[in-house]
Amino acid sequence: MMRFLEPRFVPTLKKSFAHRGLPALMLMAAGLLAAPAVAANTEDEILQPAQSLEGNFLSAYVAGSARDTEAATIFFREAIQEDPRNQELLERAFVAFLANGSMNEAVRAAERLSGQDASNNLAQFALAVRALKSQKYADARARLSKGARGRQADLTATLLTAWTYAGAKDGKQALATVDKLKNERAFDQFREYHAALIADVVGNPVEAEKRFKAAYEGERNTLQVVDAYGRFLAKRGRKDEALKIYKAFDEAAPRHPIVRAAMKALEEDKPLLPLVNTAQDGAAELLYGLGVVGNTQGDELTAIIYLRLGLDLKGDHPLALVTLGDVYERLKQYDKANAIFDRIPKDSPVRPSADISIGHNFELMGRGDDAIAHLEKLMKERPDDVEVVMALGNVQRSRKKFAEAAETYDKAIKLIGQPERGHWILYFYRGTSYERAKQWDKAEADLKKALELVPEGLPAGRAQVMNYLAYSWVDQNMNIDEAFKMLTKAVELAPRDGMIIDSLGWAYYRMGRYDDAVRELEKAVELKPGDPTINDHLGDAYWKTGRKLEAKFQWDHAKNSDPEHEELVKILKKIDSGLEEDPKPAAAENAPPPAPEVPKHNGG
Repeated sequence: MMRFLEPRFVPTLKKSFAHRGLPALMLMAAGLLAAPAVAANTEDEILQPAQSLEGNFLSAYVAGSARDTEAATIFFREAIQEDPRNQELLERAFVAFLANGSMNEAVRAAERLSGQDASNNLAQFALAVRALKSQKYADARARLSKGARGRQADLTATLLTAWTYAGAKDGKQALATVDKLKNERAFDQFREYHAALIADVVGNPVEAEKRFKAAYEGERNTLQVVDAYGRFLAKRGRKDEALKIYKAFDEAAPRHPIVRAAMKALEEDKPLLPLVNTAQDGAAELLYGLGVVGNTQGDELTAIIYLRLGLDLKGDHPLALVTLGDVYERLKQYDKANAIFDRIPKDSPVRPSADISIGHNFELMGRGDDAIAHLEKLMKERPDDVEVVMALGNVQRSRKKFAEAAETYDKAIKLIGQPERGHWILYFYRGTSYERAKQWDKAEADLKKALELVPEGLPAGRAQVMNYLAYSWVDQNMNIDEAFKMLTKAVELAPRDGMIIDSLGWAYYRMGRYDDAVRELEKAVELKPGDPTINDHLGDAYWKTGRKLEAKFQWDHAKNSDPEHEELVKILKKIDSGLEEDPKPAAAENAPPPAPEVPKHNGG
């Protein structure tokens, strides 16, 4: 998933509307984005409306439970035609239309709702955005002033109102409106950022620079502030100052595509256009920021609605499209995510990452051949792009084409030249691919290299590399003492990882310490009850401790947990005739004492 902006300057807006606002309509939407109950429609299905009001309402409800806003829109559209006076039905349909990006239908529904209840805040808000888009600034302000609002709603309404004044070329009133938020310290950076954008749009560069400095000093690692300020300075011929700002960000958050593209443009003396040119752009930027908040808080419906409204103002806002696609990815609506990513302008710095995400999403949709074809096409277009090559390797590895994946990762490693800390993952992926392709010598060398590179400050990564290497040793009955020490350290780094605890339990098993093995493997099963390997291992440990009925139960559970075919054959044999005697346990001299009751993944 692509997450480019960490919105540190955006305040918490969990409840954006106080009365018949967004949370209220979210509740009335009766599960529009609730936990999925049924699978969403596929691209090949053609949805047909039901024959009755009840049928359409129920279908809309089910579609909402499946998080399918497109289907919900189709059924709600039919339902409100059959019962146009039903306000609750209209409210649900309105939310569905907004979430689906059916903006013309949403506006018509908002007009009807506001006519029935002038205090319906979300309806007035949507109508205000549409009025601002049409440059009907007085109408937009009138809409924003209606309805009951709470403190946090005032942020949105106040800044949108300021942008309506900016659109009307009344810069003085626009800035005065922004400054109504001065008593809200939590909004300081957000306020100063939009004040700077407004001042720049209305032609007040002195005020714009003052506000940009205030926003930047408040938080120097906020992408949009850095980018807007850098572009402002570049437009005034202050290239060195702009570069300094971008380079500082790059040191804190390396290789961000937008920052790298801006730095490259400056170094090549190419122009950098302002981030915001019009009131519509500014309002879209505001709604994008609010959408990011909903996304980071896991409030998908809020995020989608803000982002859809922002994109109605500026349909090619690249980061709004990235964020909306990210929301759909988290909802596992990969077809919708891909459709959104494909809207990102081809010349946007974030488009390459979006193209890679499209390939990954094809794989997650079960369209592996399309994923590989898409990524191979990208490789031909961008043969030196390490990220594209690695993405293809990831898909090949996911499809169990391990030898091909290892070859692909090998191409990526050749492209990077001298490896840096951040390249540990490439060696790890190539090593695991070699191991699965039964080329252990190459795998071991890569896993050791990955462990050498992975930063100390990345404990989860170190734990995974240690686990894979150590488990592979244990599974081959080699280097048992070293593997045991490595697994014990991995458990300390990731004490709630069931797979790593399984590896530690399996190391005990290989050492002939079956009671210790049972203890650790039982912990692992509690953490990952559906994993076939862990259940198989626990069955083996039970058998060795004389708990043969429990052993067969665990093997049966492993059999039903979708193991790989090679392992399934072994499991069925054990269920039928029990466990064959292993060779002598690998307990070496100076074997470690029994481990304390501490909390480990196996090398699958």
